[in-house]
Amino acid sequence: MIDQIAPPDIVETKFSIGDVVRHRIFDFRGVVFDIDPVFANSEEWYQSIPEPVRPAKDQPFYHLFAENAESSYIAYVSQQNLLPDHQQGPINHPGIDAVFEGWDGDQYQLKRLMRQ
Repeated sequence: MIDQIAPPDIVETKFSIGDVVRHRIFDFRGVVFDIDPVFANSEEWYQSIPEPVRPAKDQPFYHLFAENAESSYIAYVSQQNLLPDHQQGPINHPGIDAVFEGWDGDQYQLKRLMRQ
């Protein structure tokens, strides 16, 4: 069961959909494709994070098309653990083409069908 956390009145995100980021601790990069204003994953997933590095739940969490030297995958990362990384260039994740039109040199542009 997912613990329900009341979202704060105002949530300030540091990153936007299409931004390229890197993890502050682990060696991977990704492109943001969705944002939760507060933690919205399972308690089991949360508890699997070692307590000394477990992030607070009351902050934005980002869904990323992520990659490292070995593979591509989907990552779910707290805002406190992300840094901007657009200067390293585009991401080579197979899911990117389903959501984004392309890389403009700074960030990915959402497909028109995905915009609201």
